[in-house]
Amino acid sequence: MSFLKDRVKIIDWYIISKYLGTFLYTLTLFVVIIVIFDLSEKLDDFLSANLTFWQVVTLYYAGSIPFYVNMLSPLINFIAVIFFTAKMADQTEIVPILSGGVSFNRFLLPYFISAFVIFSLNLASNLFILPYTNQLKNSFENTYVKKNASPSKNNIHMKLDANTYIYMDSFDNKTKKGSRFSLDNFKGDVLTKKLVAEEISYDSLKRSWKLTNYSVRYINGLKETFVRELVKPKDTVLDMRPDDFSAYDNIFENLSNKELSDKIRKEKIRGTGIWNDLLFEQYKRYLHPLSAFVLTLIGVALSSRKVRGGVGLPLGIGILLSFGYIVMNQFAKMFSLKGGTSPLFAVLAPTIFFGLLGYYLLRKAPK
Repeated sequence: MSFLKDRVKIIDWYIISKYLGTFLYTLTLFVVIIVIFDLSEKLDDFLSANLTFWQVVTLYYAGSIPFYVNMLSPLINFIAVIFFTAKMADQTEIVPILSGGVSFNRFLLPYFISAFVIFSLNLASNLFILPYTNQLKNSFENTYVKKNASPSKNNIHMKLDANTYIYMDSFDNKTKKGSRFSLDNFKGDVLTKKLVAEEISYDSLKRSWKLTNYSVRYINGLKETFVRELVKPKDTVLDMRPDDFSAYDNIFENLSNKELSDKIRKEKIRGTGIWNDLLFEQYKRYLHPLSAFVLTLIGVALSSRKVRGGVGLPLGIGILLSFGYIVMNQFAKMFSLKGGTSPLFAVLAPTIFFGLLGYYLLRKAPK
């Protein structure tokens, strides 16, 4: 019995080392290939901006490589499991393990230990690393790659709190200036104050807004008081930030978890139409890493049987299914952001569907 336990532990470490080793090697290979293609595509943008090699590495690839690693992790995880498991099956390594008294469920244990390692790294990356590296990547892309895209957002309506509404004709996120700004204060349904300014700008040092050429109208029943200032700017603190008016779609990826939670809380009041976007981003950070377990289950179920032709057939099926998982994730995101589907359901749907598929394949796998 002691001999069997020692043998099983050796097999566990063998599978874990094969799993994680194949995963890291394949992930590194894919990231290098993507970086080469990405560099060739953006080389003209780098040269036209007169950027040095060091600037490209520290300002862009320091942010984009973690993004690529996170994006490719489910695909590479799936391919790695199928590749080395199919190779073990082809070399008749699995049959002796199962016939030696190890149950199939026990055989899965080192796979799920490895999947837990990948899950933990992905979760930590989503919560603590990617929000900051995405700031580098997106800031660089918005400045040098999407330089022809307009940084302005027009016709902005926002509710700051239960009694305060603002409007801006346009806001430029590069200069952090807005035009034709107005602020309305209500008491119930009655307008009590209306402020209008030709220009509003954000002071990042003072963390306040500066109003230029402004006028204020105070309303108390039939009595009104009018104040107008065309010369002296007015500093004021408002519960809004320039990022609230960003014209770029990738702004939510830059937010830390606290900033994202604060923005979701404020969006309940403001109702600017980005509620689903924010919730989808938050759920995605916590739930997408679960794909490590689901894809591992499918990978083992597909590749643990020895088939004629070696690893080619299970690897081909695995690649097809992994791309199907990615496509389903993109469709779920689109239905959530554009079609009104619940963000939580949209994030969980691919994992649930492929989890059920993995359970079915596991029932059919040779024991």
